[in-house]
Amino acid sequence: MNFPENFLWGGAVAANQCEGAYNEDGKGLDIQDILPHGIKTPPTDGPTPDNLKLVAIDFNHRYKEDIKLFAEMGFKVFRTSIAWSRIFPNGDDAEPNEQGLQFYDDLFDECHKYGMEPLVTISHYETPLHLAKAYNGWVNHDLIGFYERYVRTIFARYGKKVKYWLTFNEINSVLHQPLVSGGILTPLAELSKSDLFQACHHELVASALATKIAHEMMPDAKVGCMVIALPLYPLTPKPDDVIATMHANNANDFFGDMHARGVYPGYMKRYFREHGIEIRTTPEELQLMKENTVDFISFSYYMSACISADPDKQVSEGNIIPGVANPYLKASPWGWQIDPKGIRYVLNRFYNRWQKPLFIVENGLGTNDELVDDGKGGKTVNDDYRIEYLNDHLVQVGEAIADGVPVMGYTTWGCIDLVSASTAEMKKRYGFIYVDCNNDGSGTLARYRKKSFYWYKDVIATNGGSLKA
Repeated sequence: MNFPENFLWGGAVAANQCEGAYNEDGKGLDIQDILPHGIKTPPTDGPTPDNLKLVAIDFNHRYKEDIKLFAEMGFKVFRTSIAWSRIFPNGDDAEPNEQGLQFYDDLFDECHKYGMEPLVTISHYETPLHLAKAYNGWVNHDLIGFYERYVRTIFARYGKKVKYWLTFNEINSVLHQPLVSGGILTPLAELSKSDLFQACHHELVASALATKIAHEMMPDAKVGCMVIALPLYPLTPKPDDVIATMHANNANDFFGDMHARGVYPGYMKRYFREHGIEIRTTPEELQLMKENTVDFISFSYYMSACISADPDKQVSEGNIIPGVANPYLKASPWGWQIDPKGIRYVLNRFYNRWQKPLFIVENGLGTNDELVDDGKGGKTVNDDYRIEYLNDHLVQVGEAIADGVPVMGYTTWGCIDLVSASTAEMKKRYGFIYVDCNNDGSGTLARYRKKSFYWYKDVIATNGGSLKA
């Protein structure tokens, strides 16, 4: 496999799934603090004792230990997020929280100590809870101004420490998970399509504004959007299935179209007309989006799915976006179908559509791991199944690069075990590093290198040369 000489190898986490310290150093509550059982369950009134995310893996206090382990693997880049409510506890505060700002200063300094570039997601499923309760999240136009204050603050503070920024995590997920993705407390079943797409518009305007501000304040910075890449195949060659798949892919690609091209595509205008959807825009907002497109497109990729025009076809489990199970693919214990060739397909499709550099910022296998003796007086996990999954996907990334697709880098999801977003479990593990923490919160939080730790270290050291096609 021939990867580019400057390829950015690394790993990814999110603040709300690893940091813990939910109420320390002036941090306010965010929407994750009222979702103790994952994103697909109703919110609670407030933080509950059984919410693993309140402590998570205690990254807030152990980040130096963890960054050192990432450096041992050879990471060139580390993707994390800033917890908005750690900087502005309520989201609409007039002044930022200095203790929160200092934490990320220290974290980014620790990355640079090892020559590791931070890749920072500005908003990763952690809208301040006050913005959800007082404004109903991104349905409200006021959030654009609060987000602007937030991004100006962090760009001014970290502009010399962070080169790579992502505006929103998996922004296309708002259509399926409005609370998690958009801080919208109105349940999806009760949310009008006009309000839902108004929220989308506000996020897209805010993203374009952040891109504009970043380029003004940090001329050398690169700003990307981040979407779920879940390629959808027709279940059969029947034309109705093909057209249904076209519509489903357009719904997912709409957000990438807006970030890469900056104008509402014709298929969305038709959808709005035919569904009676009206959104409020201004000429200034439309011009802002058109003139401030992103520098690159980043995405998560875990699986693919099929689409059928038959409404009776059973929808399978997956990463937020629904689909029908592919009869030709196997699935993980959590029902996520495994499709390495899908990542080559989506890389080619995205580049052909948007002509922007691409960055794979999430990919990995979430599954059960067993901690065992390593025969040397320590402990490890013999996760050959994870090595196989990642190897097969990276081989296909190499094929896409050979196809002519410009791929900037690859950060595996949950490079250290963390709390699952979908189920709020610890037993659904992704990492190269095992964290001794159980679903009930018990455990020492000790870190152990898995077999995949050494495998990934070799992949990075050889720039992909050790991969097995």
